[in-house]
Amino acid sequence: MSHTTLLRSTLLFGELDDDSMQQITNSSSERSLRRGDVLFSEEEAPDYVYVVVSGRIAIANRSADGRESVVALMEPGDLFGEMGLFDGSGRSAEARALEASTVLAVPYDPVKGLYQRKPEELWNVVKLLAGRLRSMDEALADSVFLDVTGRTAKRLLELAGDNDEFVLPITQEELAGMVGASRERVNKAIASFVRLGWLDQADRRYVITNREQLSIRSR
Repeated sequence: MSHTTLLRSTLLFGELDDDSMQQITNSSSERSLRRGDVLFSEEEAPDYVYVVVSGRIAIANRSADGRESVVALMEPGDLFGEMGLFDGSGRSAEARALEASTVLAVPYDPVKGLYQRKPEELWNVVKLLAGRLRSMDEALADSVFLDVTGRTAKRLLELAGDNDEFVLPITQEELAGMVGASRERVNKAIASFVRLGWLDQADRRYVITNREQLSIRSR
């Protein structure tokens, strides 16, 4: 996929005219990451917005004692790192490669110039940020209304997508960070799904055998 096609697939850049898109594409560059590489750290001064070309990027926060909460999982086509473009504050979270990954880095300056020349393009920014707020509302509701078992079921279904058989793309520790619980409690929840006949597991390979019941448990 070309850089232009990738950028056009995002909400932020999808409706740009050809000249504006060309300027953004020309200013962009690819970055390759190995598993575990940190693209940016929490509180770091921001200067780029990123789009995932390949691989997976975890967006995570860390507590004072080192515990991690994975607040989002970015996959090919996903855009992230845009908040600093508008408020100038430090990064609100860390971005770390969960596997060998490539991202397209778009510097802030040409994007700011675009919005100064064509403020009507900011409507797409509003749509993007509204989507972020909806996701935060959903995550907050999950933390209040779902127990660890329910949140584990929901995250497994999200990682599986439309497939009943899948390989977990993250470690058990990273899955626990997404669920917001200890690894032991998440493993206990998975073991209960296997015991109930809703899920088969062999190492990192999972097979959903009763999607209906797993979905009910995730609500």
